[in-house]
Amino acid sequence: MSIDSPDELAGLRAAGRVVAETIREVARRVRPGISTGELDEVAAQVFARFGARSGPQLDYDFPGTICLSVDDEAVHGIPGPRRLREGQLLKIDVTAELDGFYADACRTVPVGRVRPREQRLMAASQSALKRGLEAAVAGVNVGVVGKAVNDEVRRRGFSVIEELAGHGIGRRIHEEPNVPNIDWDGPTLTDGLVITIEPIIAAGTGAVYQHSDGWTIKTYDRKPAAHFEHTLVVTESAPILVTA
Repeated sequence: MSIDSPDELAGLRAAGRVVAETIREVARRVRPGISTGELDEVAAQVFARFGARSGPQLDYDFPGTICLSVDDEAVHGIPGPRRLREGQLLKIDVTAELDGFYADACRTVPVGRVRPREQRLMAASQSALKRGLEAAVAGVNVGVVGKAVNDEVRRRGFSVIEELAGHGIGRRIHEEPNVPNIDWDGPTLTDGLVITIEPIIAAGTGAVYQHSDGWTIKTYDRKPAAHFEHTLVVTESAPILVTA
């Protein structure tokens, strides 16, 4: 969607606050021994407090409130009885719908203490998001954003998962345009456009496949993945982050 009025921006910001609060509340409870199902229940409680709904459930009938992906699971991990272990990486990917507006963000958090490689992987994804946000100004080709992300990830010695990308958002989870994390000849970003930027990266080759559960995307080489994401409104200068 493209923001056309202050009321629309306010509605989008409200959905973004739900997303940010959910990620904070879930991240606070991440520890060895807790199950992803228990963390999903925390998210459901935050949604209920705000009167929000799960975007993945609404649009795709996802079997959870939020996506919780562990280690080599890049995205779309299903919450359940599995208990987290020391040293794992957990991706907390939250999409909330509130009063007709959608916002989406993700944060990767360590479960207890993690190895230096995992620390570097998380830092690379977060830094790549920062570079992508800096590049996302009205008038540039969306490929400029992807190049900024990919260059930073490669500079740090990791791989972008090319099949997974950011996207337009606002009235549904996935809208136009596609926002890949690589250089490509895509559409031009316009003032007021609402998109997500989300470097989804891997410690290995970045090749992925869909698990037999029909949802989870995993790395072929079983190397860990990291994912950071924000929803933003494109402007002629710095973007407006609605999920910060």
